[in-house]
Amino acid sequence: MKEIRTIEFKDDILYLIDQRKLPGKYEIFQCRDYRDVDFAIKDMVVRGAPAIGATAAYGVVLAAREFLTEEKDSFFTKMEEALNTLNNSRPTAVNLMWAIKRMKDLIEENKELSVESIYEEIKKEADIIFTEDIETNKSMAKHGNEIIGKGYTILTHCNTGALATVGYGTALGVVREAHYTGKDIFVYADETRPRLQGGRLTAWELVQEEIPSKLIADNVAATLIRDGEIDVILVGADRIATNGDTANKIGTFMLSVIAKAYNVPFYIVAPTTTIDFDIETGKEIEIEERDASEVTHIDGVRIAPEGIEVYNPAFDVTPWENISGIITEKGIVRAPYKENILSLRR
Repeated sequence: MKEIRTIEFKDDILYLIDQRKLPGKYEIFQCRDYRDVDFAIKDMVVRGAPAIGATAAYGVVLAAREFLTEEKDSFFTKMEEALNTLNNSRPTAVNLMWAIKRMKDLIEENKELSVESIYEEIKKEADIIFTEDIETNKSMAKHGNEIIGKGYTILTHCNTGALATVGYGTALGVVREAHYTGKDIFVYADETRPRLQGGRLTAWELVQEEIPSKLIADNVAATLIRDGEIDVILVGADRIATNGDTANKIGTFMLSVIAKAYNVPFYIVAPTTTIDFDIETGKEIEIEERDASEVTHIDGVRIAPEGIEVYNPAFDVTPWENISGIITEKGIVRAPYKENILSLRR
């Protein structure tokens, strides 16, 4: 198995695979302060809810490092500004807010310590988040592999692999596990317009690991589902409400509707950190709308006429009734979702 290291923190620098450049170039983006991290998250140098959460945690480390020489009151003031900046870098992926809250709580719990000691605690916590993500992904992969039969054909949407996490992946982690346990699977990967994360990133990961697969345009998926070519659909999540409604990359809802019409199992694969226990339904999830150029241009080349208006939501919400199950590190959650999801909080 080829290891893909999306994130690495070394010698007070955060190194990220620049996912804007793949597959054409493999380049590393260096974050030397929290402002670089804010940019990396906003501009999608790094993307995928778990990866964003871990990246933000190291952004807090960089901020604390920058303010080490400040007086204590000034340190707390400047850290608050940095935390707020990072927290607002993207609005939908709840792992971001989860990681920032975890860091805020840690700072509050240790406010009587010296600035240097608080920095050390922050660094330890970021490292824990990093390690937990890999362990969580491998646990999800094992649970998810239970639903994958021998010779299954799997459909994926967007990128849910190592590049979307610290390592291994969510939905693509299940694919990896099935492949490495000899289940002779085959994968169809949606290209995932407008940023082509499936075509650029998922396809790259599948090729790197020699998993049998084909890349398809998004609008091919319905035909494959109708014709009985898909055994199961696996997608990730950016935020899950307590009733099971799930926000994921735009196009996920459409797939879920077609899957339901043709009785194809449709599973979400996401860590419990992606569950927002403070919201009841998907109607409460803020959907990020991104720049029009993502639709009107590809690799800087205009493909749409000047003057056309664009609607470009980054995510949509799949209602719980279209979801066969939610694969988490604690097992597979099924309906009734509200009752079963809330039990994960304990």
